[in-house]
Amino acid sequence: MSNTAQTAPDLVTTTLANGNTCAIPASSPLAKLAKANRTWQGPDAKQRLRILRNAKSVAIVGASPNPARSSYFVATYLLSSSPYRVYFVNPRATEILGQRAYPDLASLPEVPDIVDVFRKGSDIPSVVDDVLAVGAKTIWVQLGIWNQEAAIDAEAKGLTVVMDRCIKIEHARFHGGLHLLGFDTGQITSRKTIR
Repeated sequence: MSNTAQTAPDLVTTTLANGNTCAIPASSPLAKLAKANRTWQGPDAKQRLRILRNAKSVAIVGASPNPARSSYFVATYLLSSSPYRVYFVNPRATEILGQRAYPDLASLPEVPDIVDVFRKGSDIPSVVDDVLAVGAKTIWVQLGIWNQEAAIDAEAKGLTVVMDRCIKIEHARFHGGLHLLGFDTGQITSRKTIR
């Protein structure tokens, strides 16, 4: 029988969004995420609704012709369930969903109201520069993509920034088309579903 005592893993205390605190193992992915100290906060729900209501056009930077990519799914939704003129920006594609793909924002036929971004976090500063160069006013960085420094810089330069949010989910949520899984069911009913 061994006399060695097992030591507890190193714990870190993190503060949750609701103000509560909890201890989590320091080596866990959650601890690494919490260490990022996300202090930047973008527009609240009312402001995001206003952005979506006032927009007439959306450019999707990083749009993909691959149906398995999230940008393709979002583009399909925007084309079929929103009033926006939708433009695709991808220098390696000529056509996406039957529409012309443009090599960059400067090639678009108009300045988009919203530039929706599907690029990795480290690419966001260069996209901010492109958005500013064409004169767009809002950059919308998709769900799962975060670059706090770029967001702060973009706001300081006069851009409205939405980050780590899906434009499809937000649009569907505000317009009554969000199903539990994030899909538009196409049905309006008051009947409870049977499980």
